[in-house]
Amino acid sequence: MSSESQLREQMCLLAKSMFDRGLTGGSTGNISARTDDGGLLVSPTGTSFGRLDPGRLSRFDAGGTLVEGDPPTKEMALHSAFYETRSSAGAVVHLHACHSVALSMLPEVDAENFLPPLTPYAIMKLGRVKLLPFFLPGDPAMGAAVRGLAGKRSAVMLANHGPVVAGRDVEAACNAIEELEDTARLALLTRGMNPRGLSAAQVGALVERFDVQWDD
Repeated sequence: MSSESQLREQMCLLAKSMFDRGLTGGSTGNISARTDDGGLLVSPTGTSFGRLDPGRLSRFDAGGTLVEGDPPTKEMALHSAFYETRSSAGAVVHLHACHSVALSMLPEVDAENFLPPLTPYAIMKLGRVKLLPFFLPGDPAMGAAVRGLAGKRSAVMLANHGPVVAGRDVEAACNAIEELEDTARLALLTRGMNPRGLSAAQVGALVERFDVQWDD
């Protein structure tokens, strides 16, 4: 099996895993990954993460031209913005995950640091997550907002919509976005309980120890 065939299978396998565990439902969510020749594989528009077909993924060449497969997700502007501004990005995942969406609606959330420091893992995998305002689905302005971050964030949260995460490869991106959703769930479960989160010193030690991109 070629490396591209393996990548196609891996994208569909990981997408189905997330769908089966309720991390995104119906025909929501989209996923993309870099190919060895600098092109992209992207989940098609209107498809379900539970039923992606490896042979029908949208295939772009290195110049950004669709050369094979079905038409891509309408959120291509989001994916392109991460690839254009983060040279380390090998994959991008976007989910409509319930707990992170719920957290994005709360008035006390810090737009510059969306996730509270409850565990080390979200800090290690995501750095600081930027909360972006609400955009209409498919609005190219979402891509412009990500470009405006100049590659300084690997993850953003679209208010009332869902998280978007870039990773070095498709597995890393999926692991990171799951950590984002898990941390949002913890935040909601402990809301109003004055939980003992990580101190500023503990966060600083994590950032230094694991070389986390943290400051703007």
